[in-house]
Amino acid sequence: MKNGLEDYYVIRGNKKMRFGYTTGSCAAAACKGAAEILLGGVMQKAVTLMTPKGILLTLELKDIRIEGNQVTCAIQKDAGDDPDTTNGILVYATVQKTKEPGIILDGGVGVGRVTKAGLSQKIGEAAINPVPKAMILREATEIAEKYDYEGGLKIIISVPEGVEIAKKTFNPRLGIVGGISILGTSGIVEPMSEAALVQSINVEMKQHFSQGEEYLLVTPGNYGADYLREHMDLPYEKNIKCSNYVGETLDMAIDMGVKGILFIAHIGKFVKVAAGIMNTHSHSADARMEVLASNAIRAGASLECAKEILNASTTDEAIDILEKYQILQKTMKEILDRIQFYLNHRSYEQILLGAVIFNNTYGYLGQTADAEKLITLINAQNDETQLQ
Repeated sequence: MKNGLEDYYVIRGNKKMRFGYTTGSCAAAACKGAAEILLGGVMQKAVTLMTPKGILLTLELKDIRIEGNQVTCAIQKDAGDDPDTTNGILVYATVQKTKEPGIILDGGVGVGRVTKAGLSQKIGEAAINPVPKAMILREATEIAEKYDYEGGLKIIISVPEGVEIAKKTFNPRLGIVGGISILGTSGIVEPMSEAALVQSINVEMKQHFSQGEEYLLVTPGNYGADYLREHMDLPYEKNIKCSNYVGETLDMAIDMGVKGILFIAHIGKFVKVAAGIMNTHSHSADARMEVLASNAIRAGASLECAKEILNASTTDEAIDILEKYQILQKTMKEILDRIQFYLNHRSYEQILLGAVIFNNTYGYLGQTADAEKLITLINAQNDETQLQ
């Protein structure tokens, strides 16, 4: 069966690498299939699912079970040619009729449960991230409306292999216990090897530079890009994603002749740069809480405050702690000064560098010393380009 991704691939090392789809897409498609069978009363072999990326998937339903007022079915995860510990697993959705109106969504076996504050979900909730949650609820709502169903629905997402797979992930460190997280911001998995990803950043950077962009706008990922689009008066369409490769991005820019880079980054990624860590992937280095705690002490924090930060699961939680102790602004100044220092250190001050830092709760947290100058230069550059 064709799944809709046959024409989607990237070239890596002279090899075609297939796209795949996320656990979030699997959960949403399984939910749609189960709801369709339950409320429509007709057996389904496959379902279509429109992903946030705009790619329409056609996915085969597996292990269909009809039991009274509920239906369970699964979608098999296909990560394409991306190395992924969840590739091939079955993601199940059980959809049950309830008397009370409304839709309840929860996690079952193999879906992690949150035990620490600071994540997108509250303590005790299933680790189903916001985009997959919205996808699942959308599919359930549309099927209910399709069949004029006025009762309630209870949806349970489960991943039987998730308990074991979770031990190989970062979930235990985040305080997510008992299984994996249901993830995905676009619904699609794009295969990327490290060397190939760095090369693709280089290609994109060259493209922008060749179009007269001497001052570049760079975001590490989707959070940075979203913040840029929604909260900053800068040309969003000019942004380049550098993923975790801050150091390589700086090196390539200098070699190319770029005059400056402004990074728009979530504190969870860029706090590492304040310690001189230029590859922000958790496999390379973490130290987020250590960097936050040490800079809080520099700003005058108590030992108790520092200990709370060190025990935090996420930077969002740590930022809440700093705010509680009324030392957030002073700590951020320390961190931003060090981000500026290490950016300059990596580049040997050959180009103008800066960063705007934010988080999910408070939004704007601050910017480095040279950020405002870069904002002005990028906007002026964009105005000049539009006149040409």
